[in-house]
Order: sequence, then structure tokens, then C-alpha cells
Amino acid sequence: MIVSPEPKRRAYREAGWWGDKTLADLFFANATRHPDRLALVDAPNRASIAFGEPARLTYAEMRDEVERLAGALLAAGIDKDDVIVVQLPNISEFVALYFAAATIGAIVSPVAVQYRSHELSTIFDIVKPRAYVCGTHMHHADHLGVARPLLRGDVALMTFGPDAPEDAVDLSNAQAKAELLRDYIDKTKVDADDIFTICWTSGTTGMPKGVPRSHNHWIAIAPGTYQPSGLREGDVLLNPFPLINMASIGGVTMSWLKVCGTMVLHHPFDPQVYLGQIAMERPQFTIAPPAILNMLLQDEALLAKVDLSSLRTIGSGSAPLAPAMVRGFQDRFGIMVVNLFGSNEGMSLVTGPDAVPDPFERASYFPREMVLEPMMGGAAAPIAQTRLVPPEGGAAITEEGVAGELQISGPAVFESYHDAPDQTEAAFTEDGFYKSGDLFEIAGGGRFYRFVGRCKDLIIRGGVNISPEEIDQLLGGHPDLAEACVFALPDPIMGERIGVAAVPRGGAAVTLDDITRFLREQDLAVFKLPERLFEFDSLPRNVTNKVMRSEVRDMALAMLEGAD
Repeated sequence: MIVSPEPKRRAYREAGWWGDKTLADLFFANATRHPDRLALVDAPNRASIAFGEPARLTYAEMRDEVERLAGALLAAGIDKDDVIVVQLPNISEFVALYFAAATIGAIVSPVAVQYRSHELSTIFDIVKPRAYVCGTHMHHADHLGVARPLLRGDVALMTFGPDAPEDAVDLSNAQAKAELLRDYIDKTKVDADDIFTICWTSGTTGMPKGVPRSHNHWIAIAPGTYQPSGLREGDVLLNPFPLINMASIGGVTMSWLKVCGTMVLHHPFDPQVYLGQIAMERPQFTIAPPAILNMLLQDEALLAKVDLSSLRTIGSGSAPLAPAMVRGFQDRFGIMVVNLFGSNEGMSLVTGPDAVPDPFERASYFPREMVLEPMMGGAAAPIAQTRLVPPEGGAAITEEGVAGELQISGPAVFESYHDAPDQTEAAFTEDGFYKSGDLFEIAGGGRFYRFVGRCKDLIIRGGVNISPEEIDQLLGGHPDLAEACVFALPDPIMGERIGVAAVPRGGAAVTLDDITRFLREQDLAVFKLPERLFEFDSLPRNVTNKVMRSEVRDMALAMLEGAD
């Protein structure tokens, strides 16, 4: 049974979580207030990853580009509620295209630049787009060649970049259609409740699921980043995550929209370019994967060359944070690391320095109730209602130390998967809570949640549940490991044992004894110690930079078979 969203929507509006403004309305208001403020900055290596020289756009210049692209979409036959699949890296055109689509009420479905025909054909079948947008040049990718055979029927091909093919709409050189746009806006109502994006779940197996989010869904989740991170009017934000998911859109882009700041783009992740942008653009906020922050803190030679003094806060997540890393940035540089946990569906747990000053607690815990001020006005209130329920079902968990699936409801949570009623029904409880698939436990005297792992990733050794993320988190502080990941190995006696995939740092020789000795020093229970070591050159990651634990496990099992 799918619960009707209408009563909740009314309540969200009354509380100020939702409103009547679209994202385009908010952008144009910013451009009117601060036309000469710098809005967007391309990465300095843009030409080497895509095409064209890096752009630096003021809000007035970006407004002109948004309106030009909106007119170009209309002239190409794109209308309200039409889906546009976009496959671009983080370049200024991508951001402008988002707000051009928002202006006319079109729906952007962004996909990873790494996707090829397998993923694209599935996505096209699900959303049935009216257009596909890519660049004419992309380092190590031929998006035109891959996508063209899939563009059947009335799907328009649109491109940015030089040498546009004759059968494509050349968005880089399309002329402004001011009168067409003006007439369209006069006749067409774009509502803040309309769907604005369809993003994709990042699972590594099974059918992808499209996650529709309205303008109001994005507006509701925005305070979850800019408030705990202490962002201020006009701040500079460095955005290294692809513009296709919650971290980049909900975390950085929405915060940029709120504070009318400058967004500095970066993609794909290159540590040298990234650190150079911190030095040149002087951001007050950025996000970074935990592995990068661990690496930076442990590289004294690199730290000596980097000026981090502009940064006040760094958001990090997608994997457990090492407490030593969070404390290191705070003690050495006065930089507060904000612990972020989210998903495209609208999961939002955030631990900022005001709510949790202690860096060790901030690395490990999330407040059970996150009280924020809604972006559209209204009194501060919890952004979500949450509860823990045993994975096999039953009453909500109230005691500490018992793992349960986190279920969540609130104005930032999506309402259904795109054109997938069976998947939607499986994802929600009868009373409308989203079943996250993430295991947490109550901790800290009842004040916090502590992440335990994914329901499907638990290691069950001799009937005892073991969280792989807990061990990963501790191994993040090992001085000789660049990264590590533990996983389940089949065992005829214990059911499962623990394997560890390790990437040594700088050619260091690391043994299983070294790893278990380190974990014993952290006072980890003996039954949680890894029992087999697999050395990797690097760990496989998906497009959102998460380690693909199931793929690591498959590779390790293949190593065992090869050794037999």
C-alpha cells in the first residue's frame, strides 16, 4: 500500500519545509540581487578532461546563459515534464542546463560519465527521454558513439562543445530565443511540487531505480548541509563530486543557491588539481571522500605545500570517518569535518561541530533528532522522523547497542521510484516510512545513532553479526594502509570469516599480523579480527566513490580459486 502524499505535503508547506518557489525562481532572485558576484568557476584542467577553456561566470552572465539554454530547449521541442538525460562532467554548462530545465519545467536525469550502452539503454527504457545531452569531446570516452545507436524514435541528440554533428542540436552555439521563452513562461506554470530530477540509485547489482525529486524535495534537504557546515552569504564552495547525486546537488549546489555563493567545479577527482583549487580559489567549504582526507593528513610533505587556511568546514561521508582524521583537521588546522550520510532517496543524517563538538563523537555518531530551520522560513524543527526496526521486522528498537534498519520519513524523502510501483511498495512501510537498508544502533546514552553497515553487507561469523564498516573505520587510521576493506569469506564451520583487502601505502610491506596487531591496539573484539589478507593495488569504487564491497569480495574469491 502506498500512502497518499497530499496530507504530508500540506504539513510540509505549513512548516516551511516546502514552498511555492522553484529552483529557477531562487536562482533568478540571486542573479537580481548580486549580478556582479562570481557564480561559477570551471576547473583549470577543463580542456584536458572535456573541451573549452575554463569559464568564470558572474550571476548576470550565468543568468544570460540559463535563459539562452532555456530558449534553445524550447526551440528544439522540449516541453514541461519532458525528460532530458544528461551525461556531462562538472562543467559550467551542466549547472546552467539544470536551471534552464528548471525554468521551463523539464526534468533532468543526470547519469555518470562512466556509463556505457548497458546502463544507458536500461535508463532510456525506464524514463523514455525526449533528449540526450553530452559533450562532443570527453577524455577516455566516446559518448556520442555509445549513445547514438540507442537514440530511437523522437529522442533528440544535443551536444555541448566544438564540432557538433549535423544531426545534433548544438547547445554551445544556439541563439537566444527571448521572445519564445517569454511567451512560454507567460503561458506555462512550473510548480515547486513538479518533478525536477530523476537521479539513479548507486547499487552495483540489479536493475537501476530512478529517484524522482521535486524542487521542494531539494529545497527541504538543503538545510541539512549549509546549517551544520556554518555556511555564510557569499561563501566559496568547491564541488568535486559529480553533479548527479545527493552530495553534489543536495549538499553543494543547494547550499550555493541558499548563500548566493561561488561554486568552483572539479571532476574527475584529481588530488593535485583539487589542492591547487583550494590554494587559488580560497573556498570556505568543500566536500571530500574520507580516503582523500586520511591521505592528506598523513602526507607531511604535501601538507607543507598546501594552504588550507580559507577552509572553515569540510563535508565528508559515503564511508565511515576515522576519528583520528576528524580530530587531526580540527586540532592542526581549525577545520571542522562535518559527517554526512545521505542518499538520492533523501536520507539525511548530518553531524556538525555545533551539535557535536567532540571530533571523536562527530566521526562516529549522528544525532537521532536533527533540528534545523527550514529554507523557506518557519520555526526550527526536526527535518525527519526516524526509527530503528529489526531487519526481519518487529517493534521499533529503543535500547542501545541493538542493530536495526533505519526507517525515515520527512519533507526531504522522495515519494516513489519512477514508474516502478512494486519497487516503491517494497521500499516503504505501510505508514509511509522509507526503509533505508542501512543498519544503525542507538548509542551515546540514547542521543545518537551509530552506523553499523548495510543490511546485506553484514558478516555473520558463528551466528554473530559483525559490521564491516566498523572495522574499515579503524583501518582508516593504519599508518601503512592507503585504504582497506573487509568482507565475508565463506567458511564451512563458522559460516563466514573475515577477509581484508588492503592497499599498502607507498610500497610498505603489510602483513595480516600487522593489521590484526593494529586492531587489537584499538581494543577491537578478537572475533572481529580479519583472518585472511588480500593485497590490492587499489579498491574498486563506483561513480559516487564508494568502495564496492561485493566486487572486492568477488575479486578476493577469484584470487583464492587461482591459488588452488
